[in-house]
Amino acid sequence: MKGRLETRYRLLGVLPLIFFLVQTIHYWRYGGMGNLLWMCNAGNILLGIGLLIGHREMIRAAAIWTIPGLGVWIKYVLLASGFYFSTTLAHLGGITVALIALQRVRMDRIAWVYAFAWYLLTQIAARLLAAPELNVNVANRIQTGWETTFTSYWKFWIVMSLVVAAVLWLIGFGLSLIWPAKSRTKSRARVSGSGAQG
Repeated sequence: MKGRLETRYRLLGVLPLIFFLVQTIHYWRYGGMGNLLWMCNAGNILLGIGLLIGHREMIRAAAIWTIPGLGVWIKYVLLASGFYFSTTLAHLGGITVALIALQRVRMDRIAWVYAFAWYLLTQIAARLLAAPELNVNVANRIQTGWETTFTSYWKFWIVMSLVVAAVLWLIGFGLSLIWPAKSRTKSRARVSGSGAQG
């Protein structure tokens, strides 16, 4: 792989795995193990493994998901239920590690495609493995409050997936402006350098 990640960046991958382990212990004690399949929780596994093996696409996909994951967590957990150490660690810790990693890994313009593929994978996993009443990743029924807008779950799911794809693209685009992939910055430098010579 071009521009391999240094060991110190790879070892960052241990942290998201610890965050996931803390969440696992929490749900083991209090019930609802299916909640581990929420995008934000499962994203720590993706981020941790991606860092440990130096897989840029995995790191970028997980990093993109930490942003909407943080927003959803604040609205539906922190403001609704209050502070829990394990879930706070998973979300704030996950986004912190992801942003540190992005400074080295950078963001390209197609990372949102990998993030969307991760969304589809976790949707399938949640539908097959999590208790339906948990409605993990909104994989079983229409999100509360939208029942009068949609006549069937699958219409809701299609619209939700299109919105998710658009949001992931926007986040990926924004992050690529902050931390553009090296190849893009190098090609820009080459173009501006040749323009200055001419």
